[in-house]
Amino acid sequence: MENWDILNRNGRPTGRTVSRKCPILRRGEYHLVVHIWTVDGKGKILIQRRSDSKPLMPGEWAATGGAAIAGEASRFAACRELKEELGIQKQREELIYVTRMIRRNSLLDVYLTFADCNIEDLKLQEDEVAEVKWVSAEELAEMIEKGEFHNYGKEYFDKLFAAFNTKGNLITK
Repeated sequence: MENWDILNRNGRPTGRTVSRKCPILRRGEYHLVVHIWTVDGKGKILIQRRSDSKPLMPGEWAATGGAAIAGEASRFAACRELKEELGIQKQREELIYVTRMIRRNSLLDVYLTFADCNIEDLKLQEDEVAEVKWVSAEELAEMIEKGEFHNYGKEYFDKLFAAFNTKGNLITK
């Protein structure tokens, strides 16, 4: 059974854990979630469509990511999620930290990484990922605007596109 560490607003463990199956969080308690954005050498961004069987956001185009398990640091969780969901192997130092955002009941760490890979070579975790595709920053922005990509909010995407521009050397919007 997967457990999550419960953190305070500053990201420090409270000493309490909860089961993912019954995640009861009190006010001011959070669990750690990671998103990983993969960019290739041509400036394309890898996005994934969630499995239709997922209870949360089924069938939506979204970021690669998930929850950290108890005892797992943010970068380790990001490497694990990238490997599990897409079969992309990265070391912690290959992840570029973008931002931490406080959500309703989670602390969300966002990372950027680089990989040149063919869609056919990826090993998708079928119960998590239905399909993947490479898109330009402009195409991603258009998908967000049309409601075709999960909307994580203006602040999230402002920070993400700024990271694409400064760290990913992409030209957006």
